[in-house]
Amino acid sequence: MTGSKKLEELIEKSGGVITTKLVETHNIHRQYLGELVKEGKLERVAYGVYITPDVWEDKMYNYQIRKGKMIYSHETALYLLDLTDRDPLSYSITVPYGYNASRLKKEGLIIHSVKKELFNLGMCMKKTIFGNEVKTYNMERTICDVVRDRNNQDVAVVSEALKRYINRKDKDINKLMNYARLFRIENVLRPYLEVLL
Repeated sequence: MTGSKKLEELIEKSGGVITTKLVETHNIHRQYLGELVKEGKLERVAYGVYITPDVWEDKMYNYQIRKGKMIYSHETALYLLDLTDRDPLSYSITVPYGYNASRLKKEGLIIHSVKKELFNLGMCMKKTIFGNEVKTYNMERTICDVVRDRNNQDVAVVSEALKRYINRKDKDINKLMNYARLFRIENVLRPYLEVLL
């Protein structure tokens, strides 16, 4: 089987989205990507990310497959978790302390850093509006993140998120308070909850 044919099969298996990294993992030479771009069968949408013409570009997913260490957080997580209706203008992500996110910052992402031992706490997978799964934080972790960063957040968005969270059947107040203790915001979060509960 030719490299070009192998690549086309891989693109089909991956739903029309392919990365240079994935191509190299399958021992296919990068030159075939260039050939498919010239033929109009692929379009380069970001550094190392290509899609077929029939696929809608999912920027959230593209960032995620390029930078596996990042997790969507804050306002972006609120949107993914249906705790706000506001579509984020810029995506917010969290990375562990020490991670070089300068390229992501240049691309317009809002970067938050956290201790390595707290980085994966509450991580889950959610689908974007295009149906692709991305890493984000669960409701409890996200509530803690926006309350911790309340001075940089829109008060109306935080308030709406808390109200929606309290009205959800799948909320876990014990988990929320455990996270609040870990992030040392228990005394800040408690008054918000007392008003809403």
